[in-house]
Amino acid sequence: MKVSEAMAAPAVRVTGSTTVRDAARRMVVHGVGCLTVTEGQELLGVVTDRDIVLRGVATGLGLESPVREIMTAPAVTVGADDDISAAYRMFRTSGVRRLPVLDGGRVVGMLTVDDLLMDVFQRVADLLGPIAWSVLDEPPGPRDEIGPRAPEDGKSPPASRGS
Repeated sequence: MKVSEAMAAPAVRVTGSTTVRDAARRMVVHGVGCLTVTEGQELLGVVTDRDIVLRGVATGLGLESPVREIMTAPAVTVGADDDISAAYRMFRTSGVRRLPVLDGGRVVGMLTVDDLLMDVFQRVADLLGPIAWSVLDEPPGPRDEIGPRAPEDGKSPPASRGS
């Protein structure tokens, strides 16, 4: 799978002169925790909800200050055509939770740890699907919450082998 198949697109952008207040508002409106900071097509960095709190509010920086004063730069990025395993490695080695996705130096999307978590869930479902269906296809009979019920006569059924 390629990064472009898992990313959210387009990435929400601001310029370096956007105020901290306006950046926070854009995060609320778009339901995101990270914005790309660009000038034209050039990626300058990213500003996260954490940047706003720790580098802005906590330090007493005014809400009318430009995001270039609090952004994380340079941004750790991943390519749109990269295999998703490259993104896994990038997240593991960089410690970031969001990666701007570039195509030829141009920002085309954002990939988050949550996006990869959805990929992991899908892979586990694909792996366990056949097993789940084999369990669901077992013959009908009395069951309780944890499995087949014991016989009414109180005798234990013979132990099964190979399970």
